[in-house]
Amino acid sequence: MAIINQATKELQVKIVYYGPAMGGKTTNLVQVHDHVQTASGNKGKLVSLATSSDRTLFFDFLPIEAMTIKGFKTKFQLYTVPGQVIYNTTRQLVLRGVDGIVFVADSQYEKMPENVESFQNLVDNLNALRMNLADIPYVLQYNKRDLPNAAPVEYLDYLLNNREVQVPAFQATAHKCEGVFETLNMITRVLLQKYISQSATPGLG
Repeated sequence: MAIINQATKELQVKIVYYGPAMGGKTTNLVQVHDHVQTASGNKGKLVSLATSSDRTLFFDFLPIEAMTIKGFKTKFQLYTVPGQVIYNTTRQLVLRGVDGIVFVADSQYEKMPENVESFQNLVDNLNALRMNLADIPYVLQYNKRDLPNAAPVEYLDYLLNNREVQVPAFQATAHKCEGVFETLNMITRVLLQKYISQSATPGLG
């Protein structure tokens, strides 16, 4: 749920990167943090909450050309969830109050069962929080397209984007920063369109 800060005139939007372990969620966040263009001092520190074998990352940023809705500039909070199943409680905590989701899939053929399992886990965790994926803006990223054993995009679409109206999906090689900002730009655009349409009502909806 977006947070409105009256003091700083900021609309704070939370985006969560979800997906299987080692699929590229962390790489996406590191690349965004390293390269995102913000005004001076308007980028938070990249914070890592590490467990013994996995970690959750987050930071926030206010873009140089921050979209203003009813006088409020939009600040984005980016989070990753731990990929390993044993940290499912942490995943649910990170999903609380989510506004938009980037699902990062691993394009390698042998990772397809993990992609499908992780996507179902996302649906289940949202349901546990009384949320529905159908009501939340999300995009897909098919990462690791540079690997020789990458499955065709059509196959990934069949497994993860098999719906009447497909969501935007992007090919990426996150460690080269390819597809990273295209993915981020789309989820932020979809979210802003949502809040702009809601801003027709008092209090930004």
